[in-house]
Amino acid sequence: MPSDTPAPAPTDAPALSADEQRLHELGYAQELSRTMSGFSNFAVSFTIISILSGCLTLYGYGMTTGGPALIVWGWPVVGLMTLLVGLAMAEVCSSFPTAGGLYYWAAKLAPSHGPFWSWTTGWFNFIGQVAVTAGVDFGAAQFLNALLDLQGWFKATPGHTVLIFGLVLVLHGALNTFGVRLVSLLNSVSVWWHVLGVLVIVGALAIVPSHHESASFVFTHFANTTGWHSTVYVAALGLLLAQYTFTGYDASAHMTEETHDAARSGPRGIVMSIVVSLLAGWVLLIGITFAIQNYSGELGSSTGVPPAQIFIDAVGATGGKLLLVIVIGAQLFCGMSSVTANSRMIYAFSRDGALPGSALWHRINGRTRTPTNAVWLAAAGAFLLGLPYLWNATAYAAVTSIAVIGLYIAYVIPTFLRLRQGSAFQRGPWHLGRWSQVVGVLAVGWVVVITVLFMLPQVSPVTASTFNYAPIAVVAVMGFAGGWWAISARKWFTGPKVQGTAAELAAVERDLGAI
Repeated sequence: MPSDTPAPAPTDAPALSADEQRLHELGYAQELSRTMSGFSNFAVSFTIISILSGCLTLYGYGMTTGGPALIVWGWPVVGLMTLLVGLAMAEVCSSFPTAGGLYYWAAKLAPSHGPFWSWTTGWFNFIGQVAVTAGVDFGAAQFLNALLDLQGWFKATPGHTVLIFGLVLVLHGALNTFGVRLVSLLNSVSVWWHVLGVLVIVGALAIVPSHHESASFVFTHFANTTGWHSTVYVAALGLLLAQYTFTGYDASAHMTEETHDAARSGPRGIVMSIVVSLLAGWVLLIGITFAIQNYSGELGSSTGVPPAQIFIDAVGATGGKLLLVIVIGAQLFCGMSSVTANSRMIYAFSRDGALPGSALWHRINGRTRTPTNAVWLAAAGAFLLGLPYLWNATAYAAVTSIAVIGLYIAYVIPTFLRLRQGSAFQRGPWHLGRWSQVVGVLAVGWVVVITVLFMLPQVSPVTASTFNYAPIAVVAVMGFAGGWWAISARKWFTGPKVQGTAAELAAVERDLGAI
């Protein structure tokens, strides 16, 4: 009779590294190329947070929703609360270092109904990742259009911005398809570009202008042009600038199957990307706010990008354009990395059959050992989210709200489930010790607050051109995912799938190595 005992791995198979052994224990073959260092893992998350992208693309939004006081003080408040969320995520990442990240964690941590928790987390993570990609590359398109407008080459209009947005997404899709090694190199370059870029921008804005705003203006001046009359409400809306910037650091988790010493490097990447961004971003925001020359004129700039006008007014046309180039470079780095991380999430979710057409999105390019089809799905989804800008003036703020809501719900579900496990939770080598419970409770509470907050109207009166369509997008995704679950997926989706026995996993790896 046939034996039920799994066949042993071939004796001539190479010895597994600790990372590969742990991945096999989690049920997966080493399909992706594990070549990233801990620094490279950190670099991806730091690049996606991108203070030169998030801080500056929403700086004009901040000027209307609280002004300097909220721009400057909202940053450290949101940054510290985000650090709590990141710490809670990092602890779980150490236990389950796999590209599935959040949705895999939810399945393993849920005391019951694991597939439902996994499904819900994965779909929120999916829409959040796509929205981050859209937000980053749309911001880059806005700044590129502003620079071209200043040169007199391409007027800053919604149609032109959407066209550039599409071209930027194609560029990032192509880089992630044909320039995999270049992407890895650029991720490391990006860290220094961001750090040195902040120093150059802040240094120029501190030294060159003959006039600076007063400290009282920078730290206490409150501005409100939203149409709402509640100071508290407007101040709460102003937190979006910082909270949107602090997104995407789950990339370190999604890249763990490509990272050495993943159980430690992944968590460190999450935490350090937040800490470094918190410090550098605060310096950047304070430096720019001190350099404001004409608040109303810069807010209403014909370029549509207030920071561009602040640069021009503060250091002159030539210097301002050079600073703008630094910002655009950082945004392009950020968008490139965002497409990378998004594609890994799509790859992992499809590996378990959770997306329509999963067999297509899970397919690995044999030459590069990367999920090429998932790259283009990420780019196409991002483009669709940016299209409403053609007829909705507040569309960009809505995209950023979708990113925050989708990602943070996905971030906090595993934390909530980990809290429910209590002492039964099996810690990895990187953990919070006795602080786990306190950090987790505060993280969950903060996400509940911002989820409600960023679905509220941002401009008064509410019209077709000012409506915040974030709730519609979130409800649409919930309705689709929830409806699909109720009608079909609950019958066949079992959560993360085990790819096979040790011998079968080894066979998958041998086949990939032979390509």
